[in-house]
Amino acid sequence: MRKLYALAVTALLLCSHLAQAQATLSYYLPKNVTYDKNIPTPQQVLGYEVGEWHISHDQLITYMRYMDQVSDRITIAEYGRSHENRPLYLLTITSPDNHKNIEQLKADHKQLTDPDNSGKLDIKNMPAVVWMGYSVHGNEPSGSNAALLAVYHLAAAQGPEIEKLLKETIVLIDPAINPDGLNRFASWVNTNRGKNLVTDPNSSEFNEIWPRSRTNHYWFDLNRDWLPLQHPESQGRLAKFHEWKPNLLTDHHEMGTNATFFFQPGIPSRNHPLSPENTFKLTQKIGNYHAKALDKIGSLYYTEESYDDFYYGKGSTYPDVNGAVGILFEQASSRGHAQESINGVLTFPFTIRNQFVTTLSSLEAANAMREELLTHQRDFYKQSLNESKKVATKAYIFGSEKDPARAYHLAEIIRQHQIAIYKPKETIKVGSTNYSPESAYIVPLEQPQYKLIEAMFEKRTTFKDSLFYDISAWTFPLAFDLEYNVLNGKNYKPAQLGEKVTNPQMPAGKITGGQSTYAYAFEWTAYYAPRILNTLFDHGIQAKVATDTFKGGDGKTFDYGTILIPVAGQPVSGAELYKLLEEAALKNGVEVFAMQTGLTSAGIKLGSPMMLNLRKPSIMLLTGDGVNSNDAGEAWHLLDNRFDIKTTLITTDNFNRANLSRYNVLVMADGSYNSISKDKLRAWVQQGNTVIGMGDAIKWLADNGLSNITFKNVKDTPAGMRKSYADLGNESGAQVIGGAIFETTLDLTHPLAYGYTDNKLPIFRSNTLFVEPSQNPYANPVMYTANPLMAGYISKQNLQQIKNSAAVSVTAVGAGKVVAMPDNPNFRAFWYGTNKLFLNSIFFGQIINNRSARTE
Repeated sequence: MRKLYALAVTALLLCSHLAQAQATLSYYLPKNVTYDKNIPTPQQVLGYEVGEWHISHDQLITYMRYMDQVSDRITIAEYGRSHENRPLYLLTITSPDNHKNIEQLKADHKQLTDPDNSGKLDIKNMPAVVWMGYSVHGNEPSGSNAALLAVYHLAAAQGPEIEKLLKETIVLIDPAINPDGLNRFASWVNTNRGKNLVTDPNSSEFNEIWPRSRTNHYWFDLNRDWLPLQHPESQGRLAKFHEWKPNLLTDHHEMGTNATFFFQPGIPSRNHPLSPENTFKLTQKIGNYHAKALDKIGSLYYTEESYDDFYYGKGSTYPDVNGAVGILFEQASSRGHAQESINGVLTFPFTIRNQFVTTLSSLEAANAMREELLTHQRDFYKQSLNESKKVATKAYIFGSEKDPARAYHLAEIIRQHQIAIYKPKETIKVGSTNYSPESAYIVPLEQPQYKLIEAMFEKRTTFKDSLFYDISAWTFPLAFDLEYNVLNGKNYKPAQLGEKVTNPQMPAGKITGGQSTYAYAFEWTAYYAPRILNTLFDHGIQAKVATDTFKGGDGKTFDYGTILIPVAGQPVSGAELYKLLEEAALKNGVEVFAMQTGLTSAGIKLGSPMMLNLRKPSIMLLTGDGVNSNDAGEAWHLLDNRFDIKTTLITTDNFNRANLSRYNVLVMADGSYNSISKDKLRAWVQQGNTVIGMGDAIKWLADNGLSNITFKNVKDTPAGMRKSYADLGNESGAQVIGGAIFETTLDLTHPLAYGYTDNKLPIFRSNTLFVEPSQNPYANPVMYTANPLMAGYISKQNLQQIKNSAAVSVTAVGAGKVVAMPDNPNFRAFWYGTNKLFLNSIFFGQIINNRSARTE
């Protein structure tokens, strides 16, 4: 006992010592390896030892650029720029001889994914390709700091072992996947660190201010963007991924301070069914190398007990559906330089060392398993192609006659995933839907990327496990609210394929009818119609919206929500207005019609009282403590980045002091808002302004009397029932809606539904807020259907709750409106189909008739 006590005391003293003293390079590097003294260490370039400070992004790339100059084993290439214009780099590290022949090696390696040619390749003499990605979450910095050591080691290590590794392996290192977040975090922890390290978890060093640094500039989790590809960081990275087609990808993360170290496999029952069983087996085999390496340095770890490989939009799972093996590493985070944990003081150098050690064990495994990994990739694509020939589904067809921009954006994503896509050769009719070459696309399944196509298009509703680390459904044509159909052997022939689409083009808009001296009109169906209207508002142009239908002189019917721009009374001349509209129509893919008379052939006339004047939205978005930064960022990104709508970000602690008179729209993302004045907000809404609440914000609005929505009560477990304690976690987790897709119905005459042409709309849901329908029959513009589940997992109990519940509800507060959405219509920036609900709330909330809304 005394001996054990003495060992424990010694360990604690050592941790305390390490918390104050900086680890030297020898703490990290493997023993019995000599290093080339002509290759500079990180300290020689940066002026401090790895782990002494948190590296900023500019310092990181300074070292990487320097290593490119001094080492013939390294080349560096910029693959993109972040939203904050920081460069993203990929380093290629291999032997000098391989570098001389790198393009041929790359071309040969890519042929592994071509079943027609892969059998001719000599795998025995082919290098494996390993991709190592660090710190996709900015406040998980041990990865990027370990990248310094990885690059130094690969550049400077000497001896037959490293020579063999570099001859037989091409190592691709992405040292900072999220440069904006990494830089934000380094600035925070370095600023809040003292000369004497404080390990108290209450210290500001370990408690970042909102929105924290996990995310990128717009507060998106880039580790969820591998499939949606909505950010420049992801788009550039994926282009390089497919340029190389790696065999093994490592993804270095951090988790809670009181944890240890995790490496995949994750929980076996939660693998995606489309991933081959061999991927899991290879992951297990690679795990043995990590275990051996971590055992050697005495680091605690675990595997197969948490996390999963289900959602293909994550960095460690996307490779699994591309013939590679993805490995997730999760290191307990010091969240600063040294912090107390249940396992003793956790130091930043310790976290870096574990990431570096498993970097080396990954390379060791890849080298030892080189032929296995290469064979797995070749077999994956051969088997995928063979499977595609046997399935009943032969192709997917999708499009939108009235809004080809949404179809274009989906085609754009599909092409970035190296999936072959075509235009129909001629119009194809499936059921009652016509798919024309101008606005539709066909994705044949008989191609090597068959499994990825299925992952993007399938509507899965049955699962082996009821718990998910991330979302359970992401069906892309549903996310884009596109008409789409399955083509099988009866209605598909390869001859139907027209032009192969290599570089999708945004549809161009136009003005039909030339310059008008009277008015112009455009329908709200086009995805970018709000951007045109906003452009007009920015130029001071007055606009009206049609709250009923009408026909023009040529017989064209204009639907609810049509925007009318009179020529008279504008601050610009008729010629200037025409030029402005012409440029805006072309850019936004919108057809604008010249109206020569106000006397329509049917429906309301252009001077009708049913043509309502619109105010330019002046938007404030609440941010700060209590607000879900992901959801707020998605709203901000949509408005600012995609629709060029200026949005003022106001923190919750500044709201009570702000002059609200300059705004007429308030966006409240999911979150808690207990610090803002409900009386000030009420007075502002009553003046005729609009509040848009989403997620838990609607609960706050209801609790504070700003919305009269009521929620369905979930039935409790009957008293006296006994259940197994061991099942507690799984049973409670099964009641979570981590992310699934549900069908709703729209009232197409309601301002919040303007621009939709189909009264059925798929909505993404990731919470258990179930809203009771209003007693007012006009106040339920969007409702869940009686059989709403379209894709994903939901428990039977929650499925009963969501049936026939309200998906959008409006409350009249004085002259203003509160629009309540339990769901997030802007989810991860790729939920194009419901963006219109959010934008309609912004532009048309002001015109909703009070009698059609719930009343406070």
